[in-house]
Formats: sequence, C-alpha cells, structure tokens
Amino acid sequence: MRAPSLADHLADRSFALALSSGFFGFYAHAGVAEALEEAGLRPSRLSGSSAGALVAGLWAAGMPAAEMTAELALLERADFWDPAPGLGLLRGELFRRRLERLLPVGSFAACRVPLSVSAFDLRARRTVVLEAGDLASALVASCAFPGLLQPVRREGRLLSDGGIADRPGLAGLRGQPAGEATLYHCLTSRSPWRRRRSPVFGVPERPGTITLRISGLPRVNPFRLAAGRAAIGAARDAARRALASPMSVILDIAAGVTPAT
Repeated sequence: MRAPSLADHLADRSFALALSSGFFGFYAHAGVAEALEEAGLRPSRLSGSSAGALVAGLWAAGMPAAEMTAELALLERADFWDPAPGLGLLRGELFRRRLERLLPVGSFAACRVPLSVSAFDLRARRTVVLEAGDLASALVASCAFPGLLQPVRREGRLLSDGGIADRPGLAGLRGQPAGEATLYHCLTSRSPWRRRRSPVFGVPERPGTITLRISGLPRVNPFRLAAGRAAIGAARDAARRALASPMSVILDIAAGVTPAT
C-alpha cells in the first residue's frame, strides 16, 4: 500500500501556510505557492515575514499564484529603485505603488483568507503582527530590509523588516485553531556559520508544523533579478516533488535533484 504523500496529508485537513523571510526569496515562495495551487491545495490562512509576507499578502488578497510568478518574472530594478535620503537607500514609494496596482483588494478585511504579517517596531524593539487595516503599507513595512528600504510609518509606529526578530514568519499563527496543520516554507541560509550559531536560522519546533526546505536555489538580489526566474522554476519543481513525496515532518528537497524514495 502506498504511503500517504504530503499532498494527501494536506488535502485531508485545514492547513495554514507560513513563509519565512529571506531577502529576495519571494521568488522561491511564489514558486511554492504555484505548486500548491496546481495541486488544488489552498491554505485556510497565511502568515509571513518580509519576503514571505509579500507572497502571502498577494495570494491571500486573491492574486492567482501563476499570475504572481508571471509578474515577478518581469520585475526590473527600475520598478522599485527610488533612492532618497533617509534610514535606508530606497524610499519604498515605487514599491508601495506597484503593490497597490497588483493587489486585488486594499485591506486585510477584504482578503479571501485570514492573513498575518510580521514587522519590527523600531521604537518598542519587538515584533508586531499586522492583520488589519491597509494591506499595501503593511507589506512594505514587513519587507523594509534594513539598509535597503526605509522604515514605514504606520498607525503611529515606525516599522521595519519582519525578519529582524521573526525570521520564520510564524508569529501570526499563535493561537491557531485546534487540528489545523501548518506548512512552513523555510528559506535556508547558505552560511554554515549563521545556521550553526544563530537560533533564528534553525527549524522551529512547533506541533503540527511540516517544514519544507529547498536547498540549492539560485541566489537573487537587486542586481541579479534575472536569477529570480530560475528560482521560481526551481522552487516550483522542488515543491511538486515534495508534494508527491511520503509525508514527513521535515522535507529537505534539493533544487533540480530528484529525491530518493
């Protein structure tokens, strides 16, 4: 008898999707979302931090995953590059305007499923979970990578990148309904020192959580956006193989390599 696959497991229950931070890792997150959508697997809620917040927000707002990956594949540096004096290189205004054009809805309340995104309150020095109000400003705040994007003033707070203190993007899933599983796509660090020395780069121990880690993905940054298209495809293919693999609490899949069965 065939062992249940990850796809079988997720199809049998309500599940949340959590997407970690990871600089320009939103390309890989979008590839995973597309694989889930192809398989008819839609999360009951989404949570994310930084790069994860961007994809979680677009998908929760109703943007089809295939449309999301198509938009990201066309992204150019000029689409978000707006240097200005401040606490970061980029003002973030071009990024916010682009999000406002792409988002099917403008508020958390209008999203098709509940959404929570993490940001870092610079004055209080702690993570805050955003789950109400204007959606675009919340996503920009969660993505405000220190030194690159300037912090965002939102509802009396000065907010920066959610990955500062909530790299996994799981803070918004506290108090989940009983019986709801979590699929957590973790963008892995390529630095052995960071993985070994810093607990924020480890896999969170959390009941009911299934962790998907994809190694060997192309590295993307503002000056290597063309690698994003390859990252989308590699993550999508790896996620397809993960969904077909026997269910496991931690699934480690190498991009471009078929796992042993």
